[in-house]
Amino acid sequence: MISVFDGHNDALTAEDHDAFAIGRRGGALDVPRMRAGGIRAAIFAVWIEGEDPERAVAQPDAEGGVRWDLPGPVDHDAAAAGAARIAGRLAALDRAGALRLARSVSTLDDAFTDDGPPAAILHLEGAEAIDPGLEALEHWYAAGLRSLGPVWSRPTAFGHGVPFTAPSTPDTGPGLTDAGHALVRRCAELGILVDLAHLNAAGFWDVAAAELGPLVSSHAGAHALCPSPRNLTDEQLDAIGSTGGLIGIVYANQFLNADLSRKPSTPVSRIAEHAAYVADRIGVEHVGLGSDFDGAEIPDELGDAAGVPRVLDALSAVGFTPAEVEAIAWGNWRRVIGAWWRSA
Repeated sequence: MISVFDGHNDALTAEDHDAFAIGRRGGALDVPRMRAGGIRAAIFAVWIEGEDPERAVAQPDAEGGVRWDLPGPVDHDAAAAGAARIAGRLAALDRAGALRLARSVSTLDDAFTDDGPPAAILHLEGAEAIDPGLEALEHWYAAGLRSLGPVWSRPTAFGHGVPFTAPSTPDTGPGLTDAGHALVRRCAELGILVDLAHLNAAGFWDVAAAELGPLVSSHAGAHALCPSPRNLTDEQLDAIGSTGGLIGIVYANQFLNADLSRKPSTPVSRIAEHAAYVADRIGVEHVGLGSDFDGAEIPDELGDAAGVPRVLDALSAVGFTPAEVEAIAWGNWRRVIGAWWRSA
């Protein structure tokens, strides 16, 4: 079975996270299903829902698109407490031997070659848990943080996320704040990968101009195939390719379909189509996988993490060679993480 690196999941925030090691009744990803699907390493997101989750409901608009009202900024103190609690779940899984927390690339390499627990990378999806003075960032790094997205799809002290309103481009507001510029620079110094998923276009270009490392968007698709602001325009893809970066192709129906629909009947082949588009434009070496398991609605045909071999089959079906499928599944992620974790 091909070893897979998955660029994003939200399993730590699931209500039944306590059954993650032995197998959850619901959801999409846990240790047994990671093993069944060949997932030997994954980025585990810590995400804070906010105080008004009922506002985050998709509504059709008069022109056939989708409008998504989102909560406003999350209070730092509340986010810090909530994020610490969620990250503690991953620490407990590491201590119990169900997963191994990856602080260096050697842990990823071990997971690729042995049959031990899958490797897990701790990620903050939205940096609300970090204070603008960045004092907390040092603590989080010591606790194992190795990947960070300055924003989720709402504003933070560091920048602005894209709303889910579609069709739209990612060009939806101002760029990084002064604190945001300082945050991404310090992440690069420490060896924390900066994830551009959910960041708006101005913020994306601010990170690109800083030339800190390969540009990475952990879970997104091609905007040319699905006009959601969460997806990447051709110009953004070109920038990612020019830095040796990577796009983790997302499995979320709403970011795969040209009509923006979430229909469960979305074929797995749509994931491969986005991968092929990116590879044709900037090269297969810039394509990875970024499921968004437990954070989005995915094709029924895929099912859950145990179904990942169906994604690999779909990649083969659109013309990727066996060596290219292996690179998409693991090698490309390993390369960009190694570049960012140079001090880890």
